[in-house]
Amino acid sequence: MRVIVTGGAGYIGSVATRQLAARGDEVVVVDNLSQGHRAAVPDGVRLEHLDTTDRDRLVALFQEVRPAAVLHFAALTIAPESVRDPLPYWWVNTGGMIALLDAIRAVGGPALVFSSTAAVYGTPEAVPIPEDAPLEPINPYGASKLAAEHAIATSAAAYGFPYALLRYFNVAGASEEAGEDHTPETHLIPSALDAVAGRREPLSLFGADFPTPDGTAIRDYVHVEDLIDAHLLALDRLVADRASLGAFNLGTRDGASVRDVLAAIERVTGMAVPVVYADRRPGDPANLVADATRAREILSWEPRRSTLDEMVGSAWRWRERHPNGYGDR
Repeated sequence: MRVIVTGGAGYIGSVATRQLAARGDEVVVVDNLSQGHRAAVPDGVRLEHLDTTDRDRLVALFQEVRPAAVLHFAALTIAPESVRDPLPYWWVNTGGMIALLDAIRAVGGPALVFSSTAAVYGTPEAVPIPEDAPLEPINPYGASKLAAEHAIATSAAAYGFPYALLRYFNVAGASEEAGEDHTPETHLIPSALDAVAGRREPLSLFGADFPTPDGTAIRDYVHVEDLIDAHLLALDRLVADRASLGAFNLGTRDGASVRDVLAAIERVTGMAVPVVYADRRPGDPANLVADATRAREILSWEPRRSTLDEMVGSAWRWRERHPNGYGDR
């Protein structure tokens, strides 16, 4: 199968690219390399250095490649940053989605798997969160992704292509070949591991006064390889049936607080995490945990690698092998 992967040089997209290539699919990666890395793209996979907001070049590429499916990972993803500087989030996450939909329409409607987010729910009324919970984002990041979801649904109805919306909670861990290498790094686990290794200042713990049992924010972590398993299950179903699947939450239903994560890091590394306490960040809900029943029942998806110790352990091993990340910046 011929597949275009946007953001395929990034953390999550590169794992998808490798899994697709390993099973024999013909993959074309689209990435502007603002956060992605050439070294994260496996040998033999074509990389187009292209921004998804460049509608004309995107359409031309789609007309050349004629993909059967698209996995769309390319996005800006830092919720607090979106509060401080919202316009890039609307431009990339929503505008880039519209450009991509134009390219999909131009080639007759390949299947689309969209990388969405739990941020579309905002501060949930109940936890775990089902897919039919109210969609009330509290930051521009979540709002820009929700607008993209609406654009997909209305375009699919008009132009006749199948889609799935995969709402991530927190992604963690590494594969043997691919791990997290962001500039700046804002995710909890790699930031804490770098603090343990002395590669950065002590970890800033944002908020110890949330209405949670230990005062720190609770999130639902899922291993990146488990996450991509769900993408490929959705992709294959869309291509086979040519029928849309709607939205799926991807998580484990087992929320972990920041303190829980730090305890796992200390177990795995045998070292204390240096921490400084800071105020809550704007746009951060207290508790986001997924009800992923729908993904389990419809896609037969099971997160098999998503214990905290396994996620932390795989991330730690990758960072020990790659102390300078991919080394291309």
